[in-house]
Amino acid sequence: MRTIARWTLAAAMVFAGLSHMFWARKEFQAQVPDWTTEATPLDKDAVVVASGVVEVMLGASLVVLPASRSRLGVILAAFFVAVFPGNVEQYTKKRDGFSLDSDRKRLVRLFFQPVLVAWAYWSTRTPR
Repeated sequence: MRTIARWTLAAAMVFAGLSHMFWARKEFQAQVPDWTTEATPLDKDAVVVASGVVEVMLGASLVVLPASRSRLGVILAAFFVAVFPGNVEQYTKKRDGFSLDSDRKRLVRLFFQPVLVAWAYWSTRTPR
Protein backbone atom coordinates (compact mmCIF):
# COMPACT_ATOMS: atom_id res chain seq x y z
CA MET A 1 0.00 0.00 0.00
CA ARG A 2 2.82 2.44 0.85
CA THR A 3 4.51 1.71 -2.46
CA ILE A 4 1.35 2.53 -4.41
CA ALA A 5 0.84 5.70 -2.36
CA ARG A 6 4.48 6.73 -2.90
CA TRP A 7 4.41 6.10 -6.64
CA THR A 8 1.10 7.94 -6.96
CA LEU A 9 2.55 10.87 -5.06
CA ALA A 10 5.67 10.76 -7.25
CA ALA A 11 3.57 10.87 -10.43
CA ALA A 12 1.43 13.68 -9.03
CA MET A 13 4.54 15.68 -8.14
CA VAL A 14 6.07 15.26 -11.60
CA PHE A 15 2.76 16.21 -13.23
CA ALA A 16 2.33 19.25 -10.95
CA GLY A 17 5.93 20.31 -11.54
CA LEU A 18 5.56 20.09 -15.30
CA SER A 19 2.33 22.08 -15.12
CA HIS A 20 4.19 24.75 -13.13
CA MET A 21 6.70 25.02 -15.95
CA PHE A 22 4.39 24.81 -18.92
CA TRP A 23 0.60 24.95 -19.16
CA ALA A 24 -0.50 26.31 -15.75
CA ARG A 25 2.14 28.93 -15.00
CA LYS A 26 -0.36 31.78 -14.84
CA GLU A 27 -2.70 29.84 -12.54
CA PHE A 28 0.10 29.02 -10.10
CA GLN A 29 1.11 32.68 -9.88
CA ALA A 30 -2.07 33.29 -7.84
CA GLN A 31 -0.49 31.20 -5.08
CA VAL A 32 2.85 33.01 -4.91
CA PRO A 33 2.96 35.26 -1.85
CA ASP A 34 3.78 38.89 -2.54
CA TRP A 35 6.61 38.85 -0.01
CA THR A 36 8.58 36.35 -2.13
CA THR A 37 9.07 38.91 -4.87
CA GLU A 38 9.92 41.59 -2.33
CA ALA A 39 12.47 39.41 -0.49
CA THR A 40 14.14 37.89 -3.56
CA PRO A 41 15.16 39.12 -7.02
CA LEU A 42 12.61 36.70 -8.54
CA ASP A 43 9.29 37.63 -10.08
CA LYS A 44 6.21 35.45 -9.58
CA ASP A 45 6.76 33.55 -12.81
CA ALA A 46 10.32 32.66 -11.81
CA VAL A 47 9.09 31.43 -8.41
CA VAL A 48 6.49 29.24 -10.14
CA VAL A 49 9.04 27.77 -12.55
CA ALA A 50 11.59 27.18 -9.79
CA SER A 51 9.04 25.43 -7.59
CA GLY A 52 8.04 23.33 -10.59
CA VAL A 53 11.63 22.21 -11.08
CA VAL A 54 11.81 21.27 -7.39
CA GLU A 55 8.55 19.32 -7.64
CA VAL A 56 9.76 17.33 -10.66
CA MET A 57 13.04 16.55 -8.89
CA LEU A 58 11.29 15.45 -5.70
CA GLY A 59 8.74 13.34 -7.55
CA ALA A 60 11.36 11.63 -9.70
CA SER A 61 13.59 11.09 -6.67
CA LEU A 62 10.85 9.17 -4.89
CA VAL A 63 11.09 6.59 -7.67
CA VAL A 64 14.75 6.54 -8.67
CA LEU A 65 16.32 6.84 -5.20
CA PRO A 66 14.58 4.14 -3.16
CA ALA A 67 17.41 3.98 -0.60
CA SER A 68 16.78 7.64 0.24
CA ARG A 69 13.01 7.52 0.38
CA SER A 70 12.76 8.19 4.14
CA ARG A 71 14.86 11.33 3.82
CA LEU A 72 12.99 12.36 0.68
CA GLY A 73 9.67 11.94 2.49
CA VAL A 74 10.78 14.38 5.16
CA ILE A 75 12.05 16.81 2.52
CA LEU A 76 8.80 16.56 0.57
CA ALA A 77 6.71 17.03 3.71
CA ALA A 78 8.82 20.13 4.50
CA PHE A 79 8.27 21.37 0.94
CA PHE A 80 4.50 21.07 1.41
CA VAL A 81 4.79 23.06 4.63
CA ALA A 82 6.98 25.66 2.91
CA VAL A 83 4.47 26.32 0.11
CA PHE A 84 1.49 26.50 2.47
CA PRO A 85 1.82 30.30 2.95
CA GLY A 86 1.04 30.62 -0.76
CA ASN A 87 -2.25 28.82 -0.23
CA VAL A 88 -3.01 31.05 2.76
CA GLU A 89 -2.23 34.17 0.74
CA GLN A 90 -4.45 32.97 -2.09
CA TYR A 91 -7.26 32.67 0.46
CA THR A 92 -6.65 35.92 2.35
CA LYS A 93 -6.15 38.02 -0.79
CA LYS A 94 -9.07 36.33 -2.60
CA ARG A 95 -7.02 35.34 -5.64
CA ASP A 96 -8.67 33.11 -8.20
CA GLY A 97 -6.73 30.20 -9.62
CA PHE A 98 -7.56 26.60 -10.52
CA SER A 99 -11.30 27.27 -10.15
CA LEU A 100 -10.74 28.37 -6.56
CA ASP A 101 -12.99 31.33 -7.22
CA SER A 102 -14.79 31.62 -3.90
CA ASP A 103 -13.75 32.06 -0.29
CA ARG A 104 -15.25 28.69 0.55
CA LYS A 105 -13.28 26.82 -2.12
CA ARG A 106 -10.05 28.56 -1.16
CA LEU A 107 -10.65 27.77 2.52
CA VAL A 108 -11.39 24.09 1.84
CA ARG A 109 -8.14 23.91 -0.16
CA LEU A 110 -6.18 24.86 2.95
CA PHE A 111 -7.27 21.67 4.70
CA PHE A 112 -5.73 19.46 2.00
CA GLN A 113 -2.17 20.61 2.68
CA PRO A 114 -1.86 18.62 5.94
CA VAL A 115 -3.07 15.58 3.99
CA LEU A 116 -0.19 16.05 1.54
CA VAL A 117 2.29 16.39 4.41
CA ALA A 118 1.00 13.17 6.00
CA TRP A 119 0.94 11.37 2.64
CA ALA A 120 4.58 12.29 1.95
CA TYR A 121 5.70 11.19 5.37
CA TRP A 122 3.64 7.97 5.64
CA SER A 123 4.31 6.69 2.12
CA THR A 124 8.07 6.95 2.55
CA ARG A 125 8.37 5.25 5.95
CA THR A 126 9.55 1.67 6.20
CA PRO A 127 6.97 -0.37 8.09
CA ARG A 128 8.26 -2.06 11.26
